[in-house]
Amino acid sequence: MDIEKIRTLIALMEESELVNLEISSDDEHISLTRHYDTPAPTMMAAPTAGAAPIAAEATPAAKAGNVESSPMVGVFYSASSPNDPPFVKVGQKVQAGDTLGIIEAMKIMNPLEATQSGIVDEILVDNSEVVQFGQPVIRYKA
Repeated sequence: MDIEKIRTLIALMEESELVNLEISSDDEHISLTRHYDTPAPTMMAAPTAGAAPIAAEATPAAKAGNVESSPMVGVFYSASSPNDPPFVKVGQKVQAGDTLGIIEAMKIMNPLEATQSGIVDEILVDNSEVVQFGQPVIRYKA
């Protein structure tokens, strides 16, 4: 196994912010996984007597509706080529099996197909954005 090849793969993972990378050839199999350190909890100072209360920030409510998630790590494309219209738009009705986009993984173009019928409420990723396994891509209206 070539250590320089492994170093190059690690650098590629860091540049593209990949979490997992698996490469197989006839005689080798390399699997790399990045683990991010979670920051330690921060200590907050106790409020002093007579201090004005601080208003709590409103947390946005999670939007209702089912989502289509990415089945793999790769680059999401909303159209088959830069000059073509996107496969789906917000407000469009889709049927199970319709193509919602393409995910490129290891130079292979994989269609992202709808697993259910519904109306597209939100497209959660941008064109040419790297998506992770299980990352929500499309949200349907509830």
